[in-house]
Amino acid sequence: MSTTSVATPSRPKENQAIPLRHPWRWVFAAVLLVLLVVFVIDAAGREAYHWDTYFQYILDTRIATAALYTLALTILAMLLGVILGAIVAVLRMSPNPVLQGVAWLYLWIFRGTPVYVQLVFWGLLSSIYQVINVGFAEIDLQQLLMNAFLLAVLGLGLNEAAYMAEIVRAGIQAVPEGQSEASTALGMTWWQNMRRTVLPQAMRIIIPPTGNELISMLKTTSLVIAIPFAGELYGRSTDISNSIFQPVPLLMVAATWYLVITSLLMVAQYYLERYYSRGSSRKLTTRQLAALSDAEGVPPRNVTVGDNTRDGGRGNQSRKS
Repeated sequence: MSTTSVATPSRPKENQAIPLRHPWRWVFAAVLLVLLVVFVIDAAGREAYHWDTYFQYILDTRIATAALYTLALTILAMLLGVILGAIVAVLRMSPNPVLQGVAWLYLWIFRGTPVYVQLVFWGLLSSIYQVINVGFAEIDLQQLLMNAFLLAVLGLGLNEAAYMAEIVRAGIQAVPEGQSEASTALGMTWWQNMRRTVLPQAMRIIIPPTGNELISMLKTTSLVIAIPFAGELYGRSTDISNSIFQPVPLLMVAATWYLVITSLLMVAQYYLERYYSRGSSRKLTTRQLAALSDAEGVPPRNVTVGDNTRDGGRGNQSRKS
């Protein structure tokens, strides 16, 4: 009696891929490096930069304090913008037409006017509203509206909320409809669906542009001098440069501090994005790769195939340690 043997599929040989050479890339990189070295050498010997003044004020306590004010303005304004922007985004997507109209009006005003114009208006607010009459009492607003730091936070935060609302709305709409349908099937209300199902999944899409908005907010704080508030980095460096009549070195001092803070924020953004992108990677684990190879009929390299007569005729596979 003849027996028919089944041939075991063999693994195809690996292709020896030879990478393409790109010599012009190295030539272009060398040219850029030469230009950078020439610029640095020229700037180091140019008297107009006043490097002695630059190194004198780079660690000045007034500049360091102004950098802390700048960082505080950035964080507080972004917190206000993110919270209010999320609320406006949810209102705009609400089935209530009144709430949709309120959200649209807010976006129309704060996105349709320049932030500098808005900050100037906030600075003039104390001359418009000294007292508010609520019928049974009068509220004096002069002391409150004289706080330039508070006005700067409100002006930047309310403007940022209009842009964050669109970012949050884009993230929410990127979540598949099936997630909301499943939440509805579980008996969740519209607000519960947004808070527990949609927003946590939308964070992976919301975080990257929010990081960009945070870095942009750091640089936008230089405009609060329109309120006027001169305690932040650009305003303080401008005051010092006007007193010593050397604007170039103080501008470079402010630019250096902006670069340092921006670099730290970029590092924080990288780790935050990596945290919220967990579970979205397409990279397969070792076990998943082995299962995929088994499904294709080609044993993976970390698997040995034993005698098929053991264990009742079933293939006994053992993994190498």
